[in-house]
Amino acid sequence: MTQPTLIRRASGHRPRLLDLFSCAGGAGTGYHRAGFEVTGVDIADRPNYPFTFHRADALEYLAALIASGDIEQYAAAHASPPCQAGCALTIGTNASRGWGREHVQLIPELRTLLDASGLPYVIEQPNGKAPVRADLWLCGEMFGLGVLRHRNFELGGWRVPQPPHPKHRGYVRGYRHGVYRDGPYVAAYGAGGGKATVPEMQAAMDITWTDVREELTEAIPPAYTQWIGRAFLTLERTAAA
Repeated sequence: MTQPTLIRRASGHRPRLLDLFSCAGGAGTGYHRAGFEVTGVDIADRPNYPFTFHRADALEYLAALIASGDIEQYAAAHASPPCQAGCALTIGTNASRGWGREHVQLIPELRTLLDASGLPYVIEQPNGKAPVRADLWLCGEMFGLGVLRHRNFELGGWRVPQPPHPKHRGYVRGYRHGVYRDGPYVAAYGAGGGKATVPEMQAAMDITWTDVREELTEAIPPAYTQWIGRAFLTLERTAAA
């Protein structure tokens, strides 16, 4: 295993959450807002990640934490593995994004390790063919955001009721099958064809700490994991009572 590089350190006395495949911290920021101290792990350098960050292979890093017993310092884990092996929106290659593996389905191995960790966990994936349970699915309209960005979440070791899905207010702005439609949502992926600009993506998803297009197109809005994190902490408090 390559020795991970500690990039940035956070402080505080909150429950700790391990943010695997962290990218620039869309998920991590939501958990931080919910009340967690967050540690991110990603195989690519992420200088915009706003919390403690380790540059390492996420699966190797998780396995090492389990083997050493250091996993016990964490209260929960979140993982957003690359979706190319099971996502309908495959753009470019994993190598161009620094993931180091070419269209490898990481979820079975990841789930095995997360189960072995003993931690409650969340695995996030876009809608598509990824082998995850849709224990929870969220949409930007649930939070009044300027993106739809539907996402599935597999919950390991805990459950939360599915919130209602409000009716969409209109189209996603841009071209589809050669036809341009205006609408209240922006397309926060790709480029051209009416896709969102970097400032539009930042505003639509409430992500202000990075202006890197690739990081924005891969991010989930922090509102999603803020909701999940608060739900988890509420369950923890109820159980403690």
